[in-house]
Amino acid sequence: MKQDSERIKYAIEVAKKAHEGQFRKTGEPYIVHPLAVKKILEEWGMDEDTIIAGILHDTVEDTPLTLNDIKKEFGESVAFLVDGVTKLSTARNGMRDIDTYLPETKDNFLRLMIALGSDIRVLIIKLADRLHNLRTLSALPPDKQKKIAKESLEVFAPLADRLNMGRLRVEMADLAFKYVDPRRYEELKNLIEKYNKSAAKSLQKIEDEVSAALKKEKINFTISGRVKSVYSLHKKLAKHNQNMGEIYDLTALRVIVDDITDCYLTLGVIHSLYTPMGGRIKDYIAMPKQNGYQSLHTTVITKDTRVVEFQIRTKEMHEYAERGLAASFYYNEQKLTENYKKGKIEHLPTNLLWITELQTTAARLREGKKVDLKKLKLNLFADKIFVYTPKGDIIDLPAGAMPLDFAYRLHSEIGDHVVGVKINGKMSNLNKKLEQGDIVEILTSKNQTPKTSWLDRIITPHARQKLLRALKLKSDKKEPPIPPIKKK
Repeated sequence: MKQDSERIKYAIEVAKKAHEGQFRKTGEPYIVHPLAVKKILEEWGMDEDTIIAGILHDTVEDTPLTLNDIKKEFGESVAFLVDGVTKLSTARNGMRDIDTYLPETKDNFLRLMIALGSDIRVLIIKLADRLHNLRTLSALPPDKQKKIAKESLEVFAPLADRLNMGRLRVEMADLAFKYVDPRRYEELKNLIEKYNKSAAKSLQKIEDEVSAALKKEKINFTISGRVKSVYSLHKKLAKHNQNMGEIYDLTALRVIVDDITDCYLTLGVIHSLYTPMGGRIKDYIAMPKQNGYQSLHTTVITKDTRVVEFQIRTKEMHEYAERGLAASFYYNEQKLTENYKKGKIEHLPTNLLWITELQTTAARLREGKKVDLKKLKLNLFADKIFVYTPKGDIIDLPAGAMPLDFAYRLHSEIGDHVVGVKINGKMSNLNKKLEQGDIVEILTSKNQTPKTSWLDRIITPHARQKLLRALKLKSDKKEPPIPPIKKK
């Protein structure tokens, strides 16, 4: 086990002192939580600054320790990360059960997290924090359990997926689903266990056959089973009208090889042994998923008519599939740089180049080399702001948007009848630009009608279209209809 550095040991002492006298709902001293977050971040292979920020992530919000204190003791990078995690927590303060929000708030909450967590490591710390909270969720009252579980299922697990942290997404989703729908969770868990027990002998035979064929071709490989998670099965059954006969990947075999050439050779070997199912071959190496996931998938029918899915990938692809962008901090910097120069990642589409930049930069950071921290920033929503309704719904708007843009985004009926606006509880005017995190309350009156002057107080095409339509209707109503010409 790797020994803690002097900086990490000192961070633990600072956190212990700051959280002294504080306890978790489990009854344990509060320091247990930051230390658990530290352990998770270490398992993910994160750099020292991230681990220290993980240890201190709750201090600014919950203790007298300030950001200036952290900056003075641990440097600007750690302070920046702690500040980012604190902002994420503040953005969530007082959030209700996610089911009570507007439909778009769930997606906007995910976008808000990515926008506020401008450094990728902020999001990774927050995910480690949420994972430990889920692992200890039994200590909370049932209503809070369900609230946190739903939020985890609908926001945090998709965030893990966005960062391609597959192992985390699976654990987080299953832990949460257990509290959201306990009866269904147990039912599906038992179904998976029963199926795996009955399929064990057959799968071992298939594994032996594939292993023998790959050895004959002198391909270096490891092969193992991959059991479908409970929540993944729940979602898939919902998609296929609860028909188990349509689920072909309840258990899959995963083959990990040395390089991309071996991936395709392995696919050929498997297809020479078994009959591939039409339309079930997916090449995520040539065309990666949006989150950067790469692998070959094929579903085959064996000689005893068993349907089995295979996943074939390299070691690097597997690390990335399991730990996503957190794995970037684990990769060897030299290997990444060499691969980049050789063009081995040029097949990534343009919208994924930010992933490779992060991988290379993060690997250099792990090696203790000087890096441009700006390259660890996520600018996916740099041109967006996220503002709140008084009820806590999150609305995303372009930077520079004004209250009328917000009003028309809520509903055209609200936009058409605006008489004023309160921003953060104070009266304001309609030409004020909204800022990140503003709470916006629109005041309306049935007697108010849209005005042409409002066109100078909106910037979004959506609001402009709604306003122009309302102005036209207003104009049409003012003009008396032309009487028909009477026939003589």
